[in-house]
Amino acid sequence: MQFVPVIGIGFGAYRKCSSGSGYPNISLSAPLPGIPKPVFAAVDSHEQCETKITTLENGLKVASQNKFGQFCTVGILVNSGSRHETKYPSGIAHFLEKLAFSSTAQYGSKDEILLTLEKHGGICDCQTSRDTTMYAVSAEVKGLDTVVSLLSDAVLQPRLLDEEIEMTRMAVRFELEDLSMRPDPEPLLTEMIHAAAYRGNTVGLPRFCPVESVEKIDKKLLHMYLQSYYCPERMVLAGVGIEHEQLVACARKYLLNVKPVWGASTPTNVDLSVAQYTGGIVRDMSDVSLGPTPIPELTHIMIGLESCSFLEDDFIPFAVLNMMMGGGGSFSAGGPGKGMFTRLYLNVLNRHHWMYNATSYHHSYEDTGLLCIHASADPRQVREMVEILTREFIQMAGTAGEMELERAKTQLKSMLMMNLESRPVIFEDVGRQVLATGKRKLPHELCYLISNVTASDIKRVTTKMLCSKPAVAALGDLTEMPSYEHIQAALSSKDGHLPRMYRLFR
Repeated sequence: MQFVPVIGIGFGAYRKCSSGSGYPNISLSAPLPGIPKPVFAAVDSHEQCETKITTLENGLKVASQNKFGQFCTVGILVNSGSRHETKYPSGIAHFLEKLAFSSTAQYGSKDEILLTLEKHGGICDCQTSRDTTMYAVSAEVKGLDTVVSLLSDAVLQPRLLDEEIEMTRMAVRFELEDLSMRPDPEPLLTEMIHAAAYRGNTVGLPRFCPVESVEKIDKKLLHMYLQSYYCPERMVLAGVGIEHEQLVACARKYLLNVKPVWGASTPTNVDLSVAQYTGGIVRDMSDVSLGPTPIPELTHIMIGLESCSFLEDDFIPFAVLNMMMGGGGSFSAGGPGKGMFTRLYLNVLNRHHWMYNATSYHHSYEDTGLLCIHASADPRQVREMVEILTREFIQMAGTAGEMELERAKTQLKSMLMMNLESRPVIFEDVGRQVLATGKRKLPHELCYLISNVTASDIKRVTTKMLCSKPAVAALGDLTEMPSYEHIQAALSSKDGHLPRMYRLFR
């Protein structure tokens, strides 16, 4: 056997044979003479990312997205949440979230359900938001039949035993206690800002069960609610990582002619109220510092204005605006990729060392939306902090710089694409879009819409947003807090400054 050493490949050198003769080096990028042309496996890109949707005879939609892998995520999304509790005591959706995957007609306990899933390497979870309830299971593709059967049982055949409801009452009480004691006040402030923005209606209704409702919620009340909202036409069975035909076959088998435990559905009792934005203020003057001195005593303020629903064209410019504002905590580590070039970093946290936090949030629903900024600082500097926030809102209506706009758009596209690498995120995206609109906008379509956002779009949506009354949530020591009327006046002014206050005595 001859050994052929290779000398200086790629630089026009020669390869030496053992006989001493040499021949010119052949470029690796050129086809080799006498070798047949290779045929590579290809995937039709349209087929790969297409979301398939089928509507069954009873109105239930089945949506799937194929994704390579041994595991799949499958779940049922229901158009039901805290916004639908107008005719009921608040907290039913919260109770249903805690009761999910408990004993059913087929399974005697939660442990039985978990053991069944364990055989297929599976886990289950239920989450409720203001407008959607989501039951989800991730498991091996081979266990799809078992998974859909289990989901059907968990959603349509729960036993809701007295001891399970009593355990849920205890869990809800503990969660409410924990919520008020958490060092991070963001969930509490989000609850307060919704209550202020939509006073007593739809998305302004409490997402967490109020203390006074804990004892009122029982099996009879839960069945009344489920009878109205858990009907097939308000549900989507979504799956990621499985063949569409397979999922449809399982849906027909386990979800088509199943009579729920609460009897026939009565969708005529569904609350179809449209969100009414009111604006306003909600204050909580409780002490948010825990223990002797574990964290500094801070005052937290959140100011919001009405944006738009996710069904409107302006949703994309608002998403870009939210990314452009960005922000975070004063102790965030990292460079530009962490959002250090966003406005709330450059204009607020970098200039005002005494501010602990400045973060922008955008909440969007099928009929309304809310863009808000959360900030926290020492109670003595609350007035100055509020003025900084009102100035930032006014400056949003100025012309956005080309570089910051492009950066925000790139960041938004990057975040969208990176999130959609995750199978559970794809599942939620497919389910929510199909539940709300009956179809799904694919990532490349959303990226195209983001790329087309201009500085004039940002200016237009901000000018419209500034016409709405502010919603304000305030938590902590509010001695130096300006009045709601002053905040409203600042947001109606040209520069965002609060009206001057004259005091005889300090």
